[in-house]
Amino acid sequence: MSNRLVNWFRFASPHNFYPLAGKMIPVFWTLAALFGAAGLWMGFFVAPTDAQQGEGYRIIFVHVPASWLSMFIYMVMATWAGIGLALNARLSSMMAQALAPTGALMAFLSLWTGAFWGKPMWGTWWVWDARLTSELILFFLYLGFMALQASIDDPRRADKAGAIVALVGAVNVPIIYFSVTWWNTLHQGSSVNLTKSSMAVTMLWGMLLMALCFWMYSIAVALTRVRTIILERESHTEWVKDLPEVKV
Repeated sequence: MSNRLVNWFRFASPHNFYPLAGKMIPVFWTLAALFGAAGLWMGFFVAPTDAQQGEGYRIIFVHVPASWLSMFIYMVMATWAGIGLALNARLSSMMAQALAPTGALMAFLSLWTGAFWGKPMWGTWWVWDARLTSELILFFLYLGFMALQASIDDPRRADKAGAIVALVGAVNVPIIYFSVTWWNTLHQGSSVNLTKSSMAVTMLWGMLLMALCFWMYSIAVALTRVRTIILERESHTEWVKDLPEVKV
């Protein structure tokens, strides 16, 4: 067991993680494409029309997975940032930096698709609802994290400052999740929980497949981005200079 742990811990080095990430990226892109094709087919061609919302409800197959991933990615980003801050682990901080743009994209998609869903349901594109407002705050937290890191020239100082922002902002994620329970909001409650679902089975499967698609996409993009960050930060090292892609 100890030897296995040592083997896994060696990938905490950017030197060792870089080729591993390169091998994993095609796998996650392939999974994202497969799950996406199955999810779209299930959501748009198999799932029935909703009795109350009609065909317009189908935007949930993008809106809900994007909302889930916007929260999940933030917590993962904050975890990596916290590990980097506590252990001075370079790769952890790089992973946090790599995740932020994808998390911001998911938060933006959540807000954008939510507006298109809310217009026919509520009669307006936007309301200062607890869940919508806290999701907007999440989007700005992502932007703030990226802007702060970009404004500091020293990568190590940028990592520490970004980690503090990420960890403080993590308190917003449970607020988003529980907002419909804690306050009387326009936003409908969750139709899916760990024990049961009020949705039709085909609707549920379509949503879960799209969530897996978004998840695989996020991993593939984050791995691609972290490899670029590694090349930028480790450009002074001999192993980076010896890489075929760098030599070209």
